Amino acid sequence: MNAHAAADARPVLAAGTGPALLVCLAAPAFFVLLLPWLGWMLLAAGLGWALALERRGVTASAPSLTRDLSLIAVGLLIVSAIPLKAELDDMAMLRFTLALGGAVAVPYAISRWLYRDRAISFPWRGGGRWKRWQWLWLGAVLVLGWLILPFYFITSGVYLNWPVVDSPDLIARLFVGVGAVGIWDELFFICTCFALLRRHFADGAANVLQAIVFVSFLWELGYQAWGPVLTIPFALLQAVIFLRTRSLGYVVTVHLLFDAVVFAVLVHAHNPGLLDAIFFVSP
Repeated sequence: MNAHAAADARPVLAAGTGPALLVCLAAPAFFVLLLPWLGWMLLAAGLGWALALERRGVTASAPSLTRDLSLIAVGLLIVSAIPLKAELDDMAMLRFTLALGGAVAVPYAISRWLYRDRAISFPWRGGGRWKRWQWLWLGAVLVLGWLILPFYFITSGVYLNWPVVDSPDLIARLFVGVGAVGIWDELFFICTCFALLRRHFADGAANVLQAIVFVSFLWELGYQAWGPVLTIPFALLQAVIFLRTRSLGYVVTVHLLFDAVVFAVLVHAHNPGLLDAIFFVSP
């Protein structure tokens, strides 16, 4: 069976959709409702359901839904072990580094050395040289971010979910933190969650499922109020772009450009008058 035929064979809805949905719904339980016990129950129910469906298929050489959902569950459990409130002190940055790093590294290690199926990969260059539309999209991301993000952060007041950055040291820490989390988003939500889910479901279905996880994380991180109106399309579009480019490097670049505007808006919002000449909306 060629690659296109295999892709066509993946269902939009199947028996495995229920278990996958339960595992992904653990994300809003953890990160939106802030109910860890509910997240644990959803993960246990999803994995138990998948195991009941597969039975002996869990140990087969073919992709296993139970194994793949367990990798997503491990990542979610690691991330949920820390509060995601944006903070810039040394201990907070260390917590984020260990938890977010572990949420990528541990599922990758389990997949490669325990399950031995190499389900997770990080194709940096993907399809080779960037095409004209890719360069144009990078410019569009900057323009859209400049037009939308100041209005969102300032009029909704969500910029207050981030700490005040009123010194060179804090501004530098914010820059590093925003960029590092942006890179991690693509490593976990696209290269881990989305990649695992699309082994079992059509691309559209896998995309919707990973977006549930992606947007829930961003909610606790601070993108609240009407933030999902922005983060849902962003999460879905990043997966589509990854499918078209096969390039982690490109989706990371898109994300970092967007986050560069986020960083500038946060600095602007916490330091009235500093960047008023750049943005139309001021606090």
